[in-house]
Amino acid sequence: MKKIILSSALIVAFFIYVILQNFSGSKNVKITPPASEPVAVAESSGRSGGSGNSNQSGQKNRNMMMKGMTGLYKDGSYTGSVADAYYGNVQVKAVIQSGKITDVQFLEYPSDRSTSVYINGQAMPYLTQEAIQSQNSNVDIVSGATETSLAFRESLASALTQAQS
Repeated sequence: MKKIILSSALIVAFFIYVILQNFSGSKNVKITPPASEPVAVAESSGRSGGSGNSNQSGQKNRNMMMKGMTGLYKDGSYTGSVADAYYGNVQVKAVIQSGKITDVQFLEYPSDRSTSVYINGQAMPYLTQEAIQSQNSNVDIVSGATETSLAFRESLASALTQAQS
């Protein structure tokens, strides 16, 4: 008898919890697409604890803003480094025309499993589109293709570094 009462109490408590979460946790979130005009933004390396010189950072930001008026990058095709995506490697080539990213081509991506082929087939066009829209390597991560997305960012960042030199 005690087991039945305890089980019933747990089930009721669970349902109350779920109902409260649905009513209290649902906030309207508005997702806005990236701006159509690219904005020159200096990106950090993502590592903390380094000693950076603010004068150099400020100069780099000004240089990037000046480049933004004519395009951020030198025209050409730039191959990024190979990045590990857990289930395989990712390597991309950035195509720059008139100082802007016009295409990103996958040279290598995880494709030895049917699941990898399917997931990456869905993610790669989205990642390419995001990079062209944002004009940098800071693209949104594709849900379900997190490792590929992170490796894409790394390889594209490498290619774009070459295009800025």
